Amino acid sequence: MTGEAKHRRTRANGEESRLRILDATVEVASERGYEGTSIALVSAKCGLPASSIYWHFKDKDDLIAAVIERSFGSWLGAMAIPDGSTPRDRLIAMSMQIAEGLLETPDFLRLGLMLALERRPVEAKARVKFLEVRRDAHDRVSAAIRQFAPGMRPGSIELLTTYAIAAADGLFIAHEIGGDEVDLRALFELHGSLVYEAARRLVERDSGTNTYQGES
Repeated sequence: MTGEAKHRRTRANGEESRLRILDATVEVASERGYEGTSIALVSAKCGLPASSIYWHFKDKDDLIAAVIERSFGSWLGAMAIPDGSTPRDRLIAMSMQIAEGLLETPDFLRLGLMLALERRPVEAKARVKFLEVRRDAHDRVSAAIRQFAPGMRPGSIELLTTYAIAAADGLFIAHEIGGDEVDLRALFELHGSLVYEAARRLVERDSGTNTYQGES
């Protein structure tokens, strides 16, 4: 085996180990939360020695931050604006995509919300990472609202964006509490419809008219 081939194999093995560690961290953190997660527990779950974990990640906080970043990266595709016959249909379809994304990769929001509610003298890197990607999500939702509702004032866009994200958080928590008895897809379908109706009212208020121009 040539030196280059050995290098590629070593890199591939390293990436495989990293993914195993991240997957194990998701399982441990989902069961025990941030505080209950430890390098020792992750090591036992993934079958790799602690030294391997420390080779990839500085500490537990760095590891949790990487989990949040990976999950958010997978979830971002759900925020793409889909095609549709009307703005309302497209907004509802986008909401449904987000629901699917949360069902497939809930780690980002599950761990992030735990961290977001914590306050520490020294800010945890994982919490900082969550708030960073959260701002990215906020910007993407805001951009979508501007596209769906041209003519809405900046203050109204900010208001509706904050509401849309906060309501989505609540729906996710309801599903986390209720499990499969809570139909997250149906809730997000309703959520998309309600956000659209709120956008109509805000545009009417901002423009002083009674007709929303976004619908065709």
